[in-house]
Amino acid sequence: MNIIEKLNWRYATKEFDVSKKLSNEQLDLLLEASNLAPSSFGLQPFSVIVIENDAIREKLKPAAWNQPQTTDASQLILFAVNTDLSEKDVDKFIQRISETRNIPAESLAEYDGMMKGFIKQMSKEDVINWQAKQAYIALGQLMVSAAVEGIDTCPMEGFDKNEFDNILGLKEKNLASVVMAAVGFRSADDKYQALPKVRKPLDELVIKL
Repeated sequence: MNIIEKLNWRYATKEFDVSKKLSNEQLDLLLEASNLAPSSFGLQPFSVIVIENDAIREKLKPAAWNQPQTTDASQLILFAVNTDLSEKDVDKFIQRISETRNIPAESLAEYDGMMKGFIKQMSKEDVINWQAKQAYIALGQLMVSAAVEGIDTCPMEGFDKNEFDNILGLKEKNLASVVMAAVGFRSADDKYQALPKVRKPLDELVIKL
């Protein structure tokens, strides 16, 4: 497998084939890839929401500027951040490390304190922005993994996040939507699939010191 060929094959799919759906195994693979994405401290301060219900997606479509991917893709995978991130979330993470690696939680006291101190010194807005950056890393890993598997994606920031949160009941869960990916399989009629990628040459993009 040539990863560069796969990444050249990938594009932001605008028209999905509504008759083609991801298998359960394909969807699980994308979710596991998202779960394996790196994040600051390894804390994973975001949630991944899979939206499949047709009626819900019809409600969401106007809030996504009526972009057809909203309803035509196999699934929408939405990344949302925690609006109430607290020391309890760090405690839960420390306990998970302890159980997974079979080490006493007490031995992680310094790491625990570092994470809590990092979060405490930020404003609520800064905490939200920091979490969003972690979600974008997971989005990128999902998209690369999809390309490797021959699954099409379209990253989507163009939607009314507040309205999405209202429709999906995220505010009651202390969550706020950040970004999403429509996933599925391209339509043969999507004109964008044949367009060459427009990218900077490497000697313009890369600065070597």
